[in-house]
Amino acid sequence: MKILIVDDHSVVREGIAALLQRDGVDIAILQSGSAAEAFELIHAHADIDIVVLDLMLSGVVGLDAITQFAEIRPTLPVIVLSSSEDPRDVREAFARGALGYVPKSSSRQVLLSAIELVLHGDLYVPKLVLGNGSSERFVRSASQDENTPLLTQRQIEVLRRIGEGQPNKKIAAGLELSEKTVKAHITAIFKALKVMNRTQAVAAGRKAGLI
Repeated sequence: MKILIVDDHSVVREGIAALLQRDGVDIAILQSGSAAEAFELIHAHADIDIVVLDLMLSGVVGLDAITQFAEIRPTLPVIVLSSSEDPRDVREAFARGALGYVPKSSSRQVLLSAIELVLHGDLYVPKLVLGNGSSERFVRSASQDENTPLLTQRQIEVLRRIGEGQPNKKIAAGLELSEKTVKAHITAIFKALKVMNRTQAVAAGRKAGLI
């Protein structure tokens, strides 16, 4: 596994790298102190599996970097690792396309679990957003009202293509994803929209103004 850590504090980057590589875990680490350097590394290393990104970067807002990473390599998953525990930041990160959000106060095992979940096509949502254990608070966007489900940008695109009648194989090819990842996104969409099938998902998405 190869992980790109993006944080403008070298001490933090080194600390995260040491935590991830502890106990002989087979993880290769690339480090970047800026978004610009991260973009160069992503271009240079096609085998990067995942990005761990701080929201507070010099020269660019971390949220904007998430969007830019997606433009460079749409299939590259991003986990935000931030000192901010404001639920609004968490929701906005997911809205921009992050697949996980881990507060810096979390343990090493939490970060490793988040990385594993995301690499398997799932989302990692921190407890501070889940609140009482329900995912209902998570599925709302900071830019939408309390009744609008929150889906990541990628999930909305998957839902839009479902609405066009595309099968999983075509969705995967169009978004440069594996079919397994598309299926994981569809499962997450069904859970967020509280539906049982593709037809219901499209209807719920249109009703909520997502597509």
